[in-house]
Order: sequence, then C-alpha cells, then structure tokens
Amino acid sequence: MSATARTILRIDASMRREGSVSRDLTDTLINQISDADTRIITRDLLDNPPGFVNEAWIGANFTDPAERTNDQKAALAASDALIAEVRAADTLVIGVPLYNFSVPGALKAWIDMIARARETFRYTENGPVGLLESKKAYLVVTSGGVPVGSDMDFATGYMRHVMGFIGITDVTVIEAGQLNFVAEEKLAAAKTTIKALAA
Repeated sequence: MSATARTILRIDASMRREGSVSRDLTDTLINQISDADTRIITRDLLDNPPGFVNEAWIGANFTDPAERTNDQKAALAASDALIAEVRAADTLVIGVPLYNFSVPGALKAWIDMIARARETFRYTENGPVGLLESKKAYLVVTSGGVPVGSDMDFATGYMRHVMGFIGITDVTVIEAGQLNFVAEEKLAAAKTTIKALAA
C-alpha cells in the first residue's frame, strides 16, 4: 500500500442482498473512487447488526474511562470497535435505503454506537464540536416511493446532520429515489453522478 493510499469505510444498511439498489450503487461508487492501493473496511449491518444502547451501556459511557470496570469496558467494546473503524477511514460510503421515511433500525443503532461524547464529539461552552474532521462521506440514498430531499424524507437531512455532528462536513449525496415509479431514470442519473466524481 502506498503512503498516500486511502481507507474507505463501507456501511451497508439494506436488510436484503438480492435486488438491493443501495448495495449495487455503493459497489459502483466504491469502484469509481478506489484503486488498487485503497483499503476498504466493510461493515455490513445485515450480517452484524449493532446492539442497542441500554442501561449498562449508558452507565459505562458516562463513567470516567480510568474508572471503568471490566464489565463496563465489555459493554462498550462493540462501540469502541465501530468508532475505531470510523477513525481509521479517510472516506465513509454509507448506503441509506429509506425505511418508513427514515433510516433502517440497524443504521440508527450504528449511529448510536459511534456518536459518543469525548470519542467522536465533545461539548464546549459554544455547543458540541465534532472530533472526526478531515474526512469525506458519501451517502447513497435510495427509496421506493419517497422523493429524496422532500418533506417526507427524514433520512437524508438526518444523516447529513449526524455526519456534521461528529465533524464530517464534506458530505455528498447520491440519490436514487422513487424507484417504484421512475427506476430507470433515477438509476441512470445516480450512475452519471458517480461517474462524474472521477472528473
């Protein structure tokens, strides 16, 4: 691997493999922006769905790291691993299929695991500040009937906000919405957008 090689973290959130447009477009995007030296970390939330925040997790998270018990460290171990993947990446590519107007439950659980005070953001007198700066994120947003970016789309703006909250402000959205109605047109437009990224 060259000294300038990038690391891409790929997050797949579709709960199906066959016929998943978000997975197909994510494949196309990664092929476009990577080369032989690119390291790709894949986190498939279908294979490995994150756990949910629970009382033990909250108690461990709000305990000073130097004072955490072994049980508390274990409660945060999965979250620590997911954060390490984000830290290691220069670029995040996140497949975001809209489920009932928002993100899939597994993607929300992933967000809850990686959005942690003192790890990926910190509170200041002027409000929260993201700690994961100088990274790029691509959101591959797909939907069956909801127009992406419309008032019914509660996923795209939310994902932009979450990325900014942890310090990632360079965010590009590649969308293929309303696939139940205009699939051919939307897929062609998304692929044109992806192809233009090399320019």
